[in-house]
Amino acid sequence: MRKSLSATLITLPLLVLAMAASAQSSPTGRWKTIDDETGKVKSIVEITQAANGTLQGTVVEVLQSDRGPNPTCDKCKGANKDKPVKGMTILWGLKKDGDEWSGGTVLDPAKGKTYKSKVELLEGGKKLGMSGCIAFICRQQVWVRE
Repeated sequence: MRKSLSATLITLPLLVLAMAASAQSSPTGRWKTIDDETGKVKSIVEITQAANGTLQGTVVEVLQSDRGPNPTCDKCKGANKDKPVKGMTILWGLKKDGDEWSGGTVLDPAKGKTYKSKVELLEGGKKLGMSGCIAFICRQQVWVRE
């Protein structure tokens, strides 16, 4: 009995460390979005794995908006038109591609525009490089893991 208890006491912390390390090797989780123009935290986006294996990101909190505390996507077209930004999926279709996830789409709710997207983990998974591109013009934000 003592042997199994001591084995459990040794194994449990190692298991917790392994789980923490694996969480840092994937973009899944909650991220503070940092505005690349102002440097301020704008929202919290939760990135999850969809049923088809791709990654998607949903706005779970709006922290700063020039359109009030509960902004809507008034410049969006289609299904997102005039919908609340909180709860909106703004990132979808990302597939693992080496050290990054690419081939996705990102929606900028403030402008109502979509861009081709890719993400890559930075600083050991503490930060996320989020790129949105139209043709050859790209814009990158660095998000911080919550």
